[in-house]
Amino acid sequence: MKLLIVEDDKTIASGLEYSLSQEGYEVIVCHHAQGAEERIDTEIDSISLCLFDLSLPDGSGYDLCRRVKESADVPVIFLTVADDEVNVVMGLDIGADDYITKPFRIRELSARIKTVLRRYQKNNTQEKDSVHLDSLEVFPLEGKVYKANIELALTALEYRLLMIFINHRGQILSREQLLEQIWDVAGEFVNDNTLTVYIKRLRKKIEDNPQQPAIIETVRGLGYRMAAEDVTK
Repeated sequence: MKLLIVEDDKTIASGLEYSLSQEGYEVIVCHHAQGAEERIDTEIDSISLCLFDLSLPDGSGYDLCRRVKESADVPVIFLTVADDEVNVVMGLDIGADDYITKPFRIRELSARIKTVLRRYQKNNTQEKDSVHLDSLEVFPLEGKVYKANIELALTALEYRLLMIFINHRGQILSREQLLEQIWDVAGEFVNDNTLTVYIKRLRKKIEDNPQQPAIIETVRGLGYRMAAEDVTK
């Protein structure tokens, strides 16, 4: 997933770029509104979320937010030193999805980012009639999965695991993140070894070649990823 960060404080910007890159995000950093506007105009369709400082040398985070919202349905989080009610309300009124006040802990910001992305991905998935992944077709509203027009018999946990990947296309998911989201679906604790078994079973059902998976990729040392370029209808 690609994040656009607009922050004129180069120390803060550099720290954010490093920390969020370590979490698997592709990060674009701009220090001025002009550069950010050019990125928005040319790359907004590939950007998953924007982090905007409110006060910039040549503009305002408010103006950038309006520009984004006029172009695409992309979430925006404001970075601000002013936590007064007027600034917060103004930001939310023009379409911002969240804000965080400086100084902040990177773990808190990361959690906010994931929450906003999860909300957007859930809404966008629910609005679609079907999701196409190679020869696979998923109908989220019906809870059905077809491969080459043949319905697959997935268990509740296998289906949940597949939807987690669909809702996080392009994002590397660690084993810990997957375990957090699926352990209660089966009504019992799912440990690391059990997760390996479920991923193997799911791949056997959805992949053309489970030994060389193309839908759910293994990212060595980090976890798993479903490619962002999968076609969605």
